[in-house]
Amino acid sequence: MFYTFDILGTIAFAISGVLIAMHKKMDVFGILIIAFVTAIGGGTIRDVIIGETPVSWMKDMNYTYVIIASTVFAIVFKNKINYLRTTLFLFDTIGIGLFTLVGIEKGIEANLHPIICIALGTISACFGGVIRDILCNEIPVIFRKEIYATACIIGGVFYFIFKLLPIDNNLVFIISGLVVITIRLLAVKFKIALPNIYKN
Repeated sequence: MFYTFDILGTIAFAISGVLIAMHKKMDVFGILIIAFVTAIGGGTIRDVIIGETPVSWMKDMNYTYVIIASTVFAIVFKNKINYLRTTLFLFDTIGIGLFTLVGIEKGIEANLHPIICIALGTISACFGGVIRDILCNEIPVIFRKEIYATACIIGGVFYFIFKLLPIDNNLVFIISGLVVITIRLLAVKFKIALPNIYKN
């Protein structure tokens, strides 16, 4: 289940990277690079922090194949995507939901404190998008007032709460991931944001 979530998150983030790269009118090489950094950026930082080297995607070629396949898929079917912004948002949201749980599990495997595990999950989920946005000359979403990293943190807290209950671990994964995704969707739909300390 852990590996499946990691692959699904990789696909989701790779496609979100392709979409924003195409929106920026990059060439094929640029699109592929943005897909890669979006999909593996957060996980790479996470693995380096916990001392797991070579990082996971270097030890398993399936990640590279999945990113390339996702890139080709998104490029081939780009004309089928009528609502680019909505589609980008959806894949990005699915990605943070999946990668939050993957990062938390990595922390648990390393016998780290739950708070550190949640931090790792947030890094896994958010920092691929941070690198993507910086390379695409955008202010990263995590640094704006939108609910983004906060959704990952809340989902991580719920993950550890659910772990205390007599619930199957696979179900804990699914429910916690849905918590992240739901919070992000509701925050955007109802324009819920963190307080702004700056006056207009």
